[in-house]
Amino acid sequence: MLIVGLGGLGCAASQYLAAAGVGNLTLLDFDTVSLSNLQRQVLHCDARLNMPKVESAKIALKQINPHINIETINAKLDEEKLAEIIPHFDIVLDCTDNVEIRNQLDRQCNHAKIPLISGAAIRMEGQVSVFTYEPNTPTYRDLSKLFGQNVLSCVEAGVLAPIVGIVGCIQALEAIKVRLKIGKNLCGRLLMIDGFSMNIREIKLPTNME
Repeated sequence: MLIVGLGGLGCAASQYLAAAGVGNLTLLDFDTVSLSNLQRQVLHCDARLNMPKVESAKIALKQINPHINIETINAKLDEEKLAEIIPHFDIVLDCTDNVEIRNQLDRQCNHAKIPLISGAAIRMEGQVSVFTYEPNTPTYRDLSKLFGQNVLSCVEAGVLAPIVGIVGCIQALEAIKVRLKIGKNLCGRLLMIDGFSMNIREIKLPTNME
């Protein structure tokens, strides 16, 4: 599995995938650990400030499960490079906080027909969906047309740490379900979590919106 983004979502998702015994994880991020990350990015710590996030996360994940293989890519990949690497994975987890990267992952996963597990969190709200790119199923592009592209990042708007953990854990659960072909995944649906009122609801996503 490829985990893109080792911030709050990626930290939460990756530790449960590692603990569950997912044998091969590749971590992709270009950022380094900063002090402001630590309240929500639970794989990182003071001792690893300024370390690449992928290397910090790898150290923590190896402590959770030393028996799995973890590769790291400490780089900001352009879409051409993403197109090269994505077909080599069974599943991609979008744990980023960047609309441009989200759209690139959507296009390349769609092209390669690799399932994409998408999560987002801001303030006290979270969203999760799954895109399998099977016929007549929605894409992230369809989702973005519902909410628009001019969204704030969690750095700009703030985010309460537990909501990030909740979303990341759900991403890990959905990734395992898709990989094992069990249960009913969130393809075609958007799970919406309101941490302020503790309401959880879902909406059906339209397909091929013009």
